[in-house]
Amino acid sequence: MSRPPTAAQRRVIEAADPVTGRLRGTQAQLAALVKRGLAFRHPRPPHDHFLTPAGHRIREAAAAEPAAGETAPDTGVFAARVGGEEEPPADGGARLREVHSAWQGLLELRRMTNPDGAADRPCGWERTHLVRAAALALEAAGHRPASGDADGYRVRATPQPEAVAVYAPDAESLAACAATLERAGWQAGEYTEPRTRVRYLLASPRRV
Repeated sequence: MSRPPTAAQRRVIEAADPVTGRLRGTQAQLAALVKRGLAFRHPRPPHDHFLTPAGHRIREAAAAEPAAGETAPDTGVFAARVGGEEEPPADGGARLREVHSAWQGLLELRRMTNPDGAADRPCGWERTHLVRAAALALEAAGHRPASGDADGYRVRATPQPEAVAVYAPDAESLAACAATLERAGWQAGEYTEPRTRVRYLLASPRRV
């Protein structure tokens, strides 16, 4: 079993971009993370370093752990709106810039991690963060998430592998969400819940 990262290495991991996993640190720190299997050096210029899935797990575990004396974590890390949050982030220009930056970062991650460099198809990170990835595609395209008494989209996990459910307040909004996800590289189809008769999308990241 490999040794846990040092405190300095943890700081580098925790400071990584939450979407792309891009790392900043000294060459010695980055090389040590690569040796431990927590990061990789991209083969194309500018040869930046990124977290591996194992590195992402360490980063996410650290973000979820409250410090001593805290009652709830408040990491300040960007998270896409999945809809229905009890305390959603404030709307406005700052939020729009954060969402735009996160979406551009995700497109760059696609280009760098998909074997063929394609940016129009979801990458491995999206397949392991389905709800967050689908929500980011919707929010970045300008769809409004559900909030309090306000109608909007809701993205939820499903028992099916590599699939999320997307709910919207009406048929027109649901169709618009489907079109956005398809443009973002997802497959989306409309279904009806048997008991409630509510229409929803079942969306999966496209592989080809």
